[in-house]
Amino acid sequence: MQSNDARIIRGAALPTATVGVLATLVAALLAGGREAGGVALGAFVAAAFFAIGLLSLNVVGQRWPELFFGAAFLIYTTQMGLLLVLLLVLRDADFLDGQAFAIGVLVGAAVWLAGQVRGHLRVKTLYVDVTAGSDRKPEAADERSTVTPGGPA
Repeated sequence: MQSNDARIIRGAALPTATVGVLATLVAALLAGGREAGGVALGAFVAAAFFAIGLLSLNVVGQRWPELFFGAAFLIYTTQMGLLLVLLLVLRDADFLDGQAFAIGVLVGAAVWLAGQVRGHLRVKTLYVDVTAGSDRKPEAADERSTVTPGGPA
């Protein structure tokens, strides 16, 4: 894993954990233990889903960079589908409050995505190889530099 990817994951996981703990405390104070457990489990599930997705996207990007965009779309839609299935399965579970679980997933997903976007904006990832142009002939570069936008000078 590249250091940029580790910084992005850390930048998303830490705020998600912080907000998950705060949301769990608020739920415990306002509604009780069952609801707090639902919120905590929901925030954890959201963070786990998105972390696994980001790690798997990292693997795809290293092995098959030409498939990166398609893999990103497939991984994200799969995550959303699995979260929907999990919400539907655990909706009537006796050991947690379904609505609190859904709120935890929603809050966890929103904070994770915001942290991930912030991480991507802060990380300086090079997407242009500046050394690739060094093998050009100097006279070709000189010819291009004499051309103005309106035509030859």
